Amino acid sequence: MQLAACTGIAVAGLAFGLCQNARADNEAQQRQETAAPEQTCTAKRPTVMFNRWQEDWSVLKNPCVPRKPLDSLKYIPVGGDPESYLSLGANLRERVEVSESPLFGLSPTAKSDTYLIQRAQVHADAHISPYLQFFVQFEDARAFDKDVVRPTDKNPLDLEQAFVAWVSPLGPGTIKLRVGRQEMAFDLQRFISVRDGPNVRQAYDALWADYEYAKWRFIAYATRPVQYRDVSAFDDTSNRHLTFSGVRFERQDAGPGDLSGYYSLYTRADAQFLDAQGDEHRNVFDLRYTGKAAAFDYDLESMYQTGHVGNKTIAAWAVGSLFGYTLASPWTPRFGLQIDAASGDRHPNDGRVETFNPLFPNGYYFTLAGYTGYANLIHVKPSLTLKPSSKLSLLFAFAFQWRVTTNDAIYQQGSAVVPGTAGHGTRWTGTYAQIRADWAVATNLIASVEAVHFQIGDSIRQLGGSNSDYIGVELKYGW
Repeated sequence: MQLAACTGIAVAGLAFGLCQNARADNEAQQRQETAAPEQTCTAKRPTVMFNRWQEDWSVLKNPCVPRKPLDSLKYIPVGGDPESYLSLGANLRERVEVSESPLFGLSPTAKSDTYLIQRAQVHADAHISPYLQFFVQFEDARAFDKDVVRPTDKNPLDLEQAFVAWVSPLGPGTIKLRVGRQEMAFDLQRFISVRDGPNVRQAYDALWADYEYAKWRFIAYATRPVQYRDVSAFDDTSNRHLTFSGVRFERQDAGPGDLSGYYSLYTRADAQFLDAQGDEHRNVFDLRYTGKAAAFDYDLESMYQTGHVGNKTIAAWAVGSLFGYTLASPWTPRFGLQIDAASGDRHPNDGRVETFNPLFPNGYYFTLAGYTGYANLIHVKPSLTLKPSSKLSLLFAFAFQWRVTTNDAIYQQGSAVVPGTAGHGTRWTGTYAQIRADWAVATNLIASVEAVHFQIGDSIRQLGGSNSDYIGVELKYGW
């Protein structure tokens, strides 16, 4: 281990000799072992977070914190200020997927496939004093042996995030500013997300500002969502042809729960819908309320959209809800009910576009299989979650799906149209069963398995479609 530590490595183009860092770790460990036990150490190691830029590794300046291998790279002092440091980290996700009859077998390119998708990320997080932060993250996403590679499957080495942040007191509250390429997500990520389900996450070139005071938070943002290319390294871009900007508020303890809402303007050049095409100018109004009451938990969100696509006006809506009841008994069973709905275009060629645009969904709100998209949808899903131990969670669910209108298509994730379904058949789409297990194998290592079987309705079967099956096995590690 000592020999390996003295070889040195290169991270994000900067070489760090580990020999001195390894000695520093050893000396810190010796000081910890020989220190007089007059006081109990209250400092705790931080955990790996979903948003890596939110981690604070300055706790490692305290010698009483237990050391782990390579901690010298989690806290590298910068200058003489203990609050100024550089922290390095990485994420790796490997997932094997078996997908049979995607798009229910109604597309010539939709055939059974078994493949591996891989996502690797490395980052450097520099804190200069308690106020200033520089964060850089690189991502490399690959798809091995996949027959049809989509933009969300593959993205060779590219810049995922690179921003400057400033956090400081302002009046009675705190102001936070971020400028640069960054990830952003709202609420349960039904509509605005980092798209963690698919292989390529979604980032935004953005200006972000928020002010937090007591139980209030006010946010303003102006973004150009990153457009991903898989031709070569560092070829991702953003431009004025796709924008997403708005304002948002959050209020804790608004009655028994928390309230949030936002207005956003979504613009896209040359948008394509079944009943409209042209420049899209979409106003988005969203409101959400969530909370707990004893053993009950709930989350309700609604969105309304106006504007125009070309010369046609927009009038679309969506609702999403989760309800749960958790028993205080072994395995802490939680009985859940998920109800979602989104509008479809009821009257083609009437000058109105009623198909809901799900914007930037997370890709796993329904299932990882991608059989359900958030447009022209009624979705009812009872579920049971069990926790046999603190490290193992099991989910069993059974869902029912209809269309709001048969004049619009059936949609899957990514607003993919199931071919031939618009104007055909009945509202009944089908039903699916889902089983998922998540196991915390070790610190920062999670293994997951998900299986989905979708039983199609007669409307799809009459078009020549077939039932679909999905299995995904995943390992996820963060350092």
